[in-house]
Amino acid sequence: MMHVAFFLLIVFTGGSSSEKVCSYQEVVDYLNLTTNNNLYKLTRPVLNYKHPTVVQLDIILYAILAVIEKTQTFIPFVWATMKWNHERISWDPDQFCGINSISVPREMLWIPDLFIYEMVQKDDSPLNPYMYVLHDGTVTLEEDLRVVSTCRMDIYKFPFDTQKCNISIGSAIHCVDELRILPFSNASRATQFSRELIQSQGEWEFLHVSISSNNFTFGMKQWEQLIYTFTMKRRPLLHVINFLLPILFFLSLDIASFFIADHRGEKLGFKVTVLLAISVLLLILNDILPSMSNKTPLIATYCIVIFALMLLSLLETILVTYLMEKDSASYEKLRLRNNLEVKQEKVQVNNCNPEEKRDNCCSCICKVSDSEKQHEPLPMAEGVNNSIQYQESHVLLLILEELKELQHTLNLHLSCRHQVGKSGQWAARINKAFFIFYLITVSLFLSLIFIEWNN
Repeated sequence: MMHVAFFLLIVFTGGSSSEKVCSYQEVVDYLNLTTNNNLYKLTRPVLNYKHPTVVQLDIILYAILAVIEKTQTFIPFVWATMKWNHERISWDPDQFCGINSISVPREMLWIPDLFIYEMVQKDDSPLNPYMYVLHDGTVTLEEDLRVVSTCRMDIYKFPFDTQKCNISIGSAIHCVDELRILPFSNASRATQFSRELIQSQGEWEFLHVSISSNNFTFGMKQWEQLIYTFTMKRRPLLHVINFLLPILFFLSLDIASFFIADHRGEKLGFKVTVLLAISVLLLILNDILPSMSNKTPLIATYCIVIFALMLLSLLETILVTYLMEKDSASYEKLRLRNNLEVKQEKVQVNNCNPEEKRDNCCSCICKVSDSEKQHEPLPMAEGVNNSIQYQESHVLLLILEELKELQHTLNLHLSCRHQVGKSGQWAARINKAFFIFYLITVSLFLSLIFIEWNN
């Protein structure tokens, strides 16, 4: 039993000691991959120069950092993967314990000279220092890029717009006969991966990515481009709350101001305040939209037309206020003239003696015809009658003066209504007609603008 156990121990110990141990360095030494060896990095890695190098490219959208309409700039963060075949590299994995891939510094191997045509600012993020090499010579390089690219944006339907921005990738010095650029994933797969991995979108909603290839001729050579088109839709809620609704509220306030009395100055001041508020919003819009555009954006038309309508409403208020002030001036002039006439009549009446007042003003009451006299009164009775008649005539005189003053006041109001009523009627007609025109114009314009936004 002891011999059997000893034999088994010897067998197992001998088996473990005879197992081959391999390392990545052995593969590197076998390939003679060193920083001083220029065989792998000086020229395009093909054995026959007529054989083009095929580069498979895959770009996955990781984040939409910014979309700046003012400068027409699109800033995404993408994961880029490049694969190509290095024909001078190969080894048998069975000779190296099944090692079928190694990672080497990127300075050791040739790398395709790909660049982004739309890129306007160099990426300062650190580069991936290593690349993967498979046993059959397939080289894989992965990069994380912050791309600051230019993008031609159509802001006609801002903020309900959908933008398409391109990232075009091509070789700087290799034409299509030397280097081919092919997509590693199709458009649907790239869209699915981007939706699963995307972390930040901000106010933009990523819709899909499309991939296309374009060949063009320059300098008697044909060049190839691989174009990734990212389609994204703006989330308009923030702009609707902060911009469109306030303008609509100010327009509603301007419509409500028609119910403020025209003869008071509050209406004019209120309309000027609302107009200044719209001007501030127009300044904010000027900071958002680019200075040059193929078509005038709908939001600019929306603001300008509303501003013009409110300005027209302000001018109408100024006209109506002028007519009302003209009425007030005419009324005051007539009132002063009638008051002056009343004062002059009072002065003339006060300058008369009591006997003249009684004879002139109450003669119709005090006269008695001789035919009606039946007998002569006694002297004492005649004095009493004269005193009673004097008191009655004085009271009647006061009543007559009050009636004359009341008649003058009534004539004043009637004449003012007759003279001033024409301007007031014109002001009321203008205000009513403009209010109807204002409501119809605003309703039609808002309907057209929202229909155009939804199309």
